[in-house]
Amino acid sequence: MKVKATYFQNDKEKPLVYGEVELIDPPRRRLRGEEEKKGILAESVIVGFCGTDHELMKMGQEGRLSNKFPKGQERLINGHEGLVWIPSEERFAIVLIRGGNSYDPTRYTEEESYFEYGCDGADGLFSDKNYYHPDMLLKIPDGFVKNGKIALSFAKKMVFPDPYACMVFQRERMEDLGAAHNFRMEMAKHKCSEAEAREHARKQLFARTVIFGLGTTGMFMGDLIRQKYPEAKIVFVGRSEETDLKVVFAKEQTGAVYVQNHYKSTEDLAGAVIVALGGKATAFIGVSGTNVEHELAFKQEVLGCNGVYNSFSLGPQIQFDTMPFGFKNHLIMGSINFRQDHMEEAIRILTDSRYDEIVELIEKEEFIRNPLAAYENKIYAKGAPLKTAVVWNPDYIDFSR
Repeated sequence: MKVKATYFQNDKEKPLVYGEVELIDPPRRRLRGEEEKKGILAESVIVGFCGTDHELMKMGQEGRLSNKFPKGQERLINGHEGLVWIPSEERFAIVLIRGGNSYDPTRYTEEESYFEYGCDGADGLFSDKNYYHPDMLLKIPDGFVKNGKIALSFAKKMVFPDPYACMVFQRERMEDLGAAHNFRMEMAKHKCSEAEAREHARKQLFARTVIFGLGTTGMFMGDLIRQKYPEAKIVFVGRSEETDLKVVFAKEQTGAVYVQNHYKSTEDLAGAVIVALGGKATAFIGVSGTNVEHELAFKQEVLGCNGVYNSFSLGPQIQFDTMPFGFKNHLIMGSINFRQDHMEEAIRILTDSRYDEIVELIEKEEFIRNPLAAYENKIYAKGAPLKTAVVWNPDYIDFSR
């Protein structure tokens, strides 16, 4: 079946194009031990743009995308955030992006494999139609569909389950590692059992949290920490003015303090962050994609003794002095992706959220006329909206709600 879609290719001048593509439908496995299944045809309704799309585009310009293409193909239909309509079942669904021959989609071992719709080895949502594993089309909550159309406000929120689920997993992973990292210290301090000490360590981990970078992932992480640890002191660090819409929105959502990075040196910035925190950080989360993250945490010593450094950025190379690193008992972690239960939790939380307020739409005709220009001059340009999405098929959208 041929459909119209945007897709990545290895081409210095045209790494992202819009045109006709022949769909493929290889059998896929959701989890290790399950049977392979052919896909179900679904129509794209609304799709969000992710920073990963931008990175993949740059990889295509450099000729480094071959490992990301579906087997036997020389292109990858991009897009991994959004809603689809399943004609055969007459329902809307959210695509669970990650699957494969692994027991736990958040991690895989050398002998295991994985795929990600729109990102790695499997075509995604920026197409009129596509095939998706039948068990990876998640149901949406009741009450948002009327006369076969879905409310625009809800549809906007549903471009976020993928990155929000990533942050649900990040919080879970930090809790697991933080509890194991510091429970013996808490056990000695409180003269308590190991189980009680692990709970103390888990809570203490987020006592003074720095989130360096204020995109949607940083905002979501702050939101999730606040929900579970309301006493946590959270400090966002970014370059935007404090009056910027995304800064105001993030502070409202998380109750966080904001430090604008307008300082001439990382030393001055570090001092401002420590003052805002009321002490050294117990947790430092890097989501900016810049080297300033590790310089602030380690060289400028914003991260305190026994602290956890969570690297969620793509690109930076972390450096630290091994002598103080060892004596200060720092823990560096990094992990990406999520399980289905993370995605389902994200959908539940987002349903009652205000995150539709930060999504701006680009007209489909403007996007497909020149996808490369849309990426460079609007979607990822300086001053771009915090989140951009495109209504791929307006026939399924109720624009009045």
